[in-house]
Amino acid sequence: MPRSHFRLRLILIIAALLAPAARAADYTDLWWVPSESGWGVNVVQTDTFMFLTFFIYGQDRKPTWYTADLTLDSSGAFSGGLYATTGTYYAQPWNPGDAGAAQQVGNASFRPSSTNAYQATLTYVVNGIGTVTKNIERQPLTPPVIGGQYTGALSAAQTSCNNSLDNGAFKATYDLQVTQTTAGGATFTFTYPTYACTLTGTLVQHGRQYVIPAADYKCVQNGATVFSSSANLSEVVATAQGIEGRWAANVGSGCQEFAQFSAVLL
Repeated sequence: MPRSHFRLRLILIIAALLAPAARAADYTDLWWVPSESGWGVNVVQTDTFMFLTFFIYGQDRKPTWYTADLTLDSSGAFSGGLYATTGTYYAQPWNPGDAGAAQQVGNASFRPSSTNAYQATLTYVVNGIGTVTKNIERQPLTPPVIGGQYTGALSAAQTSCNNSLDNGAFKATYDLQVTQTTAGGATFTFTYPTYACTLTGTLVQHGRQYVIPAADYKCVQNGATVFSSSANLSEVVATAQGIEGRWAANVGSGCQEFAQFSAVLL
């Protein structure tokens, strides 16, 4: 590993602080099959729990209402019961007496892709009717605006590195400038106390998230480039307060870097 990059990483290892464990991906979004526009599933996730609402159709081609309560299981999928409910006609005042207890009519499973956070396999079983399995993905609506000036922190870790001091976790704080172009490109400039790193590439939208495959990843210190490689940014999300995301990069000689960042808008 180059000495300059080694010094750069030493700056990032702040008093041997351990980074927190990476949180699981957030799958909250609208999901669909692009070639089957007209139906879909809304996913709302809280930690290891998901609530799904289906907008699908019955044998009479009329809307059919199902919901599902799913919990993360040991296999990495979210699974649980599929329910049918009834209630007051929507054009009349709500009458609590019209709402029957939720009746379980089957089971459902949401299994995220093992390679990304924007594809999944949805399986649901309706008792007496059959099993439906769909390969679904996040449905994009309008492109989220992420450009702006932020300040925040990141936690990261390196694996399979040549120098044992670089193997481990570290934290850093930064100012972040995100430049988003009308042509679909973006540059993330992380400015640390003594150096700056940029990640530049083309935004690809998946639902409420962006990814940047093979972003140009470069760090500059005292006016000189001390590191240059590529990185895959993923789960880049505009939040109510700012922005968050992750990246994975090969930083040389088989050394892999994994980082997660979050920042608030200034």
